[in-house]
Amino acid sequence: QVQLAESGGGSVQSGGSLRLSCAVTGYTDSRYLMAWFRQAPGQEREGVAGIDSYGRTDYAESVKGRFTISHDNAKITLYLLMNSLEPEDTGMYYCAAVNDARSESSLPPWLALNQHTYSYWGQGTQVTVSS
Repeated sequence: QVQLAESGGGSVQSGGSLRLSCAVTGYTDSRYLMAWFRQAPGQEREGVAGIDSYGRTDYAESVKGRFTISHDNAKITLYLLMNSLEPEDTGMYYCAAVNDARSESSLPPWLALNQHTYSYWGQGTQVTVSS
């Protein structure tokens, strides 16, 4: 059974940084797509950043230049380094994963940042940014 567990959330002031981690267990395929999503109260879940097992990445426009997604293939662990945090970044952050059976050589944003792409989800970790 595939399980994802996020950690690293917390409360910071505007301009601060946080690093989120997502540990994946029970996943045996060597190719995958993984991503971070976030959801603020009363808003829809939105894709923040995605990565495939080759290291190709996509980012939402609102976080480009501030957030960095990375992964540890050996441990199948996903990370999200968030710098220059803003109050608008507040929300519950979720990691997600799915087997990557594609043959394409690119990672389009419409795929990587779409919640319907993913089969496995974590429980979320709260990020609160105060002004």
